[in-house]
Amino acid sequence: MKDKIFREYDIRGKYPSDINDKIAYQIGLGYGSFLQEFLAQKACVVSHDNRPSSESLHVNLINGLLESGINVIDYGLTTTPMHYYARYKNKLFGIMITASHNPSDENGFKFSFDEYANARGIMVKDLKTYIEKGKFIKGKGKLTHENIKDDYIDYITSHLKFGKKKLKVVLDLANGVTTLVARDIFSKFNIDLTILNETSDGTFPNHPADPSVENNLKDLKKKVLELKADVGIGFDGDGDRIGIIDEKGKRVSIENYGILIVRNIIDKVENKSFLYDAKCSDIFKDEVLKLGGSPVICRTGSSYTQEKVLKENIPFGIQYVGHISINDRLFSTESAMYAALRLLEILSKTNQSLSELDETIPRYFATPELKFPSKDETKYEVIANIKKYCDEKGYKYLEIDGLKVLFKDSWAYVRASNTGPNITFRCESKTKENMLNLEKLFKTLIEIYNH
Repeated sequence: MKDKIFREYDIRGKYPSDINDKIAYQIGLGYGSFLQEFLAQKACVVSHDNRPSSESLHVNLINGLLESGINVIDYGLTTTPMHYYARYKNKLFGIMITASHNPSDENGFKFSFDEYANARGIMVKDLKTYIEKGKFIKGKGKLTHENIKDDYIDYITSHLKFGKKKLKVVLDLANGVTTLVARDIFSKFNIDLTILNETSDGTFPNHPADPSVENNLKDLKKKVLELKADVGIGFDGDGDRIGIIDEKGKRVSIENYGILIVRNIIDKVENKSFLYDAKCSDIFKDEVLKLGGSPVICRTGSSYTQEKVLKENIPFGIQYVGHISINDRLFSTESAMYAALRLLEILSKTNQSLSELDETIPRYFATPELKFPSKDETKYEVIANIKKYCDEKGYKYLEIDGLKVLFKDSWAYVRASNTGPNITFRCESKTKENMLNLEKLFKTLIEIYNH
């Protein structure tokens, strides 16, 4: 197995050069043995997305698990949030076969070793080391097939109370596995529904599947304007990221979405802490403070934000890339569809449009997340050199999965990507001039050290 497939939050790579049936079998044998030997587990749950390679990986993963002697509850085709719900419902750990928003020629495994979130950091490395030693348990596990679709739909829809306003909504499913449940879920409410890229045969065409990238929302924007819809919502391939377009065809940032949710729930929750990751705009932090809440910053990565939300019973949290943790009414499964429903619930009870609500939030000047190709073996050295530069200049910074350099009314965040051979950068300021100056400075530093 190649070292590079073991990343910060999961196992991921190209199929079949990095991830293939043999690797899936080894991971199953290793994961099943690890659960039994170190965590005293007798069973686990397994499911997969609808990528072309997922079914074959699924079969071989389960073969490895069963050979280790662990029992398997197989839920087959699910979204990633449905898999999280299956783990929660059964009080078991498990593996989801998916590469999330990555291209369809990639695949991977999100797996858990505790009740809070997917394996992260050293946990991923521990499994790698264990598999490489090859000292597996041998047995004959029992395989059970179950379907969680109806239970999951009831779980995330039963407590929602929409207002009288009938909304016109456009969904873009990105030909992903949300096709399995999206129509059934959204049809339960007072919605005039239009769905784009709803795959009919279960396959995963090479369609843009990451709503955190602006270009991938072009089709959605066009359809919203054409139909004069109230809102457009896009999902990524496995259903745990969201992108939002208002009725004017304008992108609503994740931070602004988060502020609308916090405004709606802050008087209804006991814990008034709200989480945001280090990439997010300070507008979220500042607005939470204005509302009387406590903003909590967290390192990037859904495994880390989800763990913190659940461990500290935080009612709500956001990630810049579109992961949403809503933990006030239900156990958070990071469901993008549930995040969408909570926004629609708010819109159904107000005479204001989404753009009017969005315009009540102040604006800062920020770059999008910029990516710079870099070798996996040198990208961390680049960050270390930038840190030395900041030390020499006397700049203040936070070391949160990279370097967040703090200035008066502005910041710059540079980090080595945990999911690919890239360095990512974003900066923000309350003035456009300062933002452009920061962008120029840190782009130059990255170019100098990224050799």
